Amino acid sequence: MQKIILYISIALITLVNTVSAQEKTFEQKAKEIATNIKTIAEEEKKALKAEIEAIDLAVESGKMTKEEAEKQKTKIAEERAKNIETRTAEYELELRNLITDQVQTIDQDTTINVNNINLKINAKKNNPNKSENRTTSQFVFATGFNNLVTDGAVANSEFGYARSTFYEWGVTWNTRLSKNSNLLHLKYGVGFMYNNLHATENRVFADINNQTVLVPFGTDLRPNRTYFKNVYFVVPMHLEFDFSKTATVDDKKVFKSHKGVRFGIGGFVGANTNSKQFIAYKQDGYKINEKQKGDFNVNDFTYGLSTYIGYKQTSLYLKYDLNPVFKNNAVDQNNISLGIRFDWN
Repeated sequence: MQKIILYISIALITLVNTVSAQEKTFEQKAKEIATNIKTIAEEEKKALKAEIEAIDLAVESGKMTKEEAEKQKTKIAEERAKNIETRTAEYELELRNLITDQVQTIDQDTTINVNNINLKINAKKNNPNKSENRTTSQFVFATGFNNLVTDGAVANSEFGYARSTFYEWGVTWNTRLSKNSNLLHLKYGVGFMYNNLHATENRVFADINNQTVLVPFGTDLRPNRTYFKNVYFVVPMHLEFDFSKTATVDDKKVFKSHKGVRFGIGGFVGANTNSKQFIAYKQDGYKINEKQKGDFNVNDFTYGLSTYIGYKQTSLYLKYDLNPVFKNNAVDQNNISLGIRFDWN
């Protein structure tokens, strides 16, 4: 299965490079930004690990108590997390500007000048006899249920089926691959994926001997507010079959996308930007909320298969991670999500 997604990814990337030099340049820039963000996170994590090891040595030598060590670890973890947010802020802004510039470039290709943008768009909407551009852009939003596949099955999961959710948003570009047919499109883009897991039986995740496992929590948790979240920067690619009807006006074919049944199959690659655990409980009449941000032995990169089928802008969406969520666990657990996807032109 991993070889299949590798071959699909190579084929799709090759198609992207041959469709347009502009998309290739955008892809390279987005990849560079993602690499810079990942490098910063790895540097801060490495520094944090060294500081924690130094604290542990201080405890072993009697220079620091365990209580002092825990406070110090919490403090430096917060500082490192803040460093990551501060250092990556510039690249996150650069990514947003890159996406904005790309969308504006696509829009400007259809107009004579900036002042005519609204007139051109209105004229296009009011002229059903004119084909849309071969490359169009969409804002994508998806949401639904999320869980882990353990030993090849989702049954008897350790996470709530209804409470564990995902959502995803981003920008995609949809390129019709043939001049004379509306059937086959290449759909590619960038976005962010948020996978949430709500453990059952009053448990939370803990790092034990470099394995991330569920352990009982000493106090009754508030289950709806206690969950584990992974965030990924992703680059999805799909081959899309669009069965929208093609009209013929004055002996010319008029192509429109997202007007009929659509089916997409492909995959995604991405990088983990952060992992957090939110713990909520009551103690002595007070509501307490804790936020833990750290490595949690989550794999730095993710890749998987995804598919969707629907009508016009709305689709049923399924995605599956081919690599496990955690690095060193004795049993591999792979993320799987099922939900609704919206592609707005």
